[in-house]
Amino acid sequence: MQINLLLLPAYPYLCNLNVRAGVVSAGMTPSIYSDSMKKPLIFITNDDGVEAKGLKTVVEVARRFGRVVVIAPDGTRSGMAHAITMYNPLYLRTVTEDEDLAVYACSGTPVDCVKMGYDYIFALQRPALNISGINHGSNSAINVLYSGTMGAAIEASFYGAPSIGLSLTDHSPDADFDASAIFAEKLISDILTADINEPLCLNVNIPVGRPEDIRGHRICRQTRGYWKEEFFCRKDPRGRGYYWLTGDFYNSEPDAMDTDEWALANGYISIVPVQVDLTNYRQIETMKEVIK
Repeated sequence: MQINLLLLPAYPYLCNLNVRAGVVSAGMTPSIYSDSMKKPLIFITNDDGVEAKGLKTVVEVARRFGRVVVIAPDGTRSGMAHAITMYNPLYLRTVTEDEDLAVYACSGTPVDCVKMGYDYIFALQRPALNISGINHGSNSAINVLYSGTMGAAIEASFYGAPSIGLSLTDHSPDADFDASAIFAEKLISDILTADINEPLCLNVNIPVGRPEDIRGHRICRQTRGYWKEEFFCRKDPRGRGYYWLTGDFYNSEPDAMDTDEWALANGYISIVPVQVDLTNYRQIETMKEVIK
């Protein structure tokens, strides 16, 4: 059995992407196929909701490679990071159930969706790949800590399969995902056909623009920086104050060329391998001297 991939258009960078000879064969990587189902299972979620354009875009790409199960929030859950629901019940609604595509809407957070999938839905076949996105808006730099998209991607990586968080640097509900779709196809192919033994989670951000505007991709590191927030106070009709959050991102190393922010600012797709270990190893020996 072979799954034919969409031919890539003739764009300077994107047309030269290597999509593993254009096919994914059932015998190529036996570890990602179950005995009873010859197609790999790909799990997809997001934080923009089950009706988001970015989600629908990556679902159509992923279906060229195998069976797809989507469990996504029933509405926008941006900024949820790694939040879970503990004190309210979760509701799961069937949106679509076909032979190779099942879509469910969950009342919880993006991480709830992942847990619902792995601990409830995926009883007969474990996913070969996890995808979160495509997010409407960047998740580069410190945004990875706030992002529901990346919270879900990181959570999914705990279960053993490679995980990819995909984001486009455009918040518009009707954003142009053409370039994102082309690169997502390459990325899915590369990961599914690679021999990956270690836990893997990638934070992938695509700059806004047409496919011909993309200069390439860069494997890079997270930019050091921070958000400076500002709260605007307004009064409701009863005189009670309410607040809207806004803010600006400050890049602490704007000249560093090995970061995700530099890559995006210069027309490149940024790919940052991320991990959960938050230990500051450089401070361990120092703290042994300070705290005795």
